[in-house]
Amino acid sequence: MSLVDTHCHLDLSQFDEDRPAVIERARAAGVQSIVIPGIDLNQCVQALAWAEGRAGIFVAVGVHPNSSGDFNAAAEEQLRVQAQDPKVVALGEIGLDYYWDKVEPARQRRAFERQLELAATLGLPVIIHSRDANEDVAAILSAWVKSATFVASPLSQRPYAGVLHAFSGDLAMAEAAYGWNFLLSLGGPVTFTNAKQLHALAPQLRRNRLMLETDAPYLTPHPHRGKRNEPSYVALVCEKLAALYQIPASQMAAESTALARHFFGLPELQVEALGEAQSNQAQSQNMTHSITQNDFRQNTLAQDAVQHLVQK
Repeated sequence: MSLVDTHCHLDLSQFDEDRPAVIERARAAGVQSIVIPGIDLNQCVQALAWAEGRAGIFVAVGVHPNSSGDFNAAAEEQLRVQAQDPKVVALGEIGLDYYWDKVEPARQRRAFERQLELAATLGLPVIIHSRDANEDVAAILSAWVKSATFVASPLSQRPYAGVLHAFSGDLAMAEAAYGWNFLLSLGGPVTFTNAKQLHALAPQLRRNRLMLETDAPYLTPHPHRGKRNEPSYVALVCEKLAALYQIPASQMAAESTALARHFFGLPELQVEALGEAQSNQAQSQNMTHSITQNDFRQNTLAQDAVQHLVQK
């Protein structure tokens, strides 16, 4: 059984003391690839440096809404440059967070909208964070996918435009997301014994639009709640969803892994290789596979870089 943890903060300090052991347990659980989402510009730099040369580790770059207070043109330019790293497979996590109230909503919205525009220009799918902000997130995404900029962008030609990470909406929002050509992702909360509403909702979600995640070190699944989350626990998410859909866990794993690879343009890797150092030849082979699936994205990045230099 092969799995992809589509949202895991493996670069954070919570894993500093035992990261190799965490990766080993992920391998043992069948995890073949991990996507590390962006939080802020410095963290994106560190995540890219750590992912460099490691098989199966990929990165999304972006500024989280709780880090977006000073987002400006210079930050956008840094993201544009970071996005051209071959390890980058998405732009995120971006969105709105009204729970923590760390950045005023107007500033969050400006950063969100600018990063959506950047993602469209670069042809990168977006990873969306929404906490206590589903109504505003839905309004912004609905307008974005209808905009002339998006329609004319390379992102509109990709299989999917984005994913609602740690989906917290209802069935109506899920249906709206499908209309935006978005996927949904579920993690630890679906395993919570008291999550009755989510247990009822999950089987109504389209399986062919559903990816798996941990959001480690956060949102630890049952029976490990209260402890640090880690990527091996994506298997628990898979097992719970399989039970809710009344299908074998192997089928849930196969479907969600194929979808994640298609969404991010990931190369097919052996589980045993996760986190291992790659030779230059192996990295080149993986990149060739990725380019074959997403040649429009790579061509767009090159064209955009040339155009940006001309403009400057």
